[in-house]
Amino acid sequence: MQGGRGDARLGRMKILTTERLTLRTLEETDAPMYLRLVNEPSFIQNIGDRGLRTLDAALDAMRKGTIAMQAERGFSLYVAELGDGTPIGMCGLIKREALEDVDIGYAYFPEFWGQGYALEAARGVVEHARRDIGLERLAAIVSPGNAGSIGLLQKLGFEFQKVIKMTEDDPGTNLYKLGL
Repeated sequence: MQGGRGDARLGRMKILTTERLTLRTLEETDAPMYLRLVNEPSFIQNIGDRGLRTLDAALDAMRKGTIAMQAERGFSLYVAELGDGTPIGMCGLIKREALEDVDIGYAYFPEFWGQGYALEAARGVVEHARRDIGLERLAAIVSPGNAGSIGLLQKLGFEFQKVIKMTEDDPGTNLYKLGL
């Protein structure tokens, strides 16, 4: 895995590479991909309905969320791409008000599930958090019924801590932590 630098011509910054993937910053031109991802039934079921139904809404959410976080904190969710530039989803770091620690987050298009990409990207992001960002631990949150994500977190070494409520109407979210 290698850390990366920006490509001024593309206006995007490569964060890291793994054997099969490149993770880079989210850019405004990614709005169609982002809109599709947040409206996948699996995203809505496991992460939540963001209520984004238009490109303008997606772009606004990206600017206020991921793009702003990258500018302010130096980390965010990253676009995960195959070697040919095909985006397969997102994986990265998020600082949420409701959590003490930075957490790892990820979501992928269903056609790329079951091929080891999520684990590969997440391992890269964990190393990036330790080596490049200097974090001492990471959190992760997951819906209790999301067996795939729970298995991924366990493979990464995350340990279950407790069930928390992220919002007032949250029926319960599993909190995991990993020391770096």
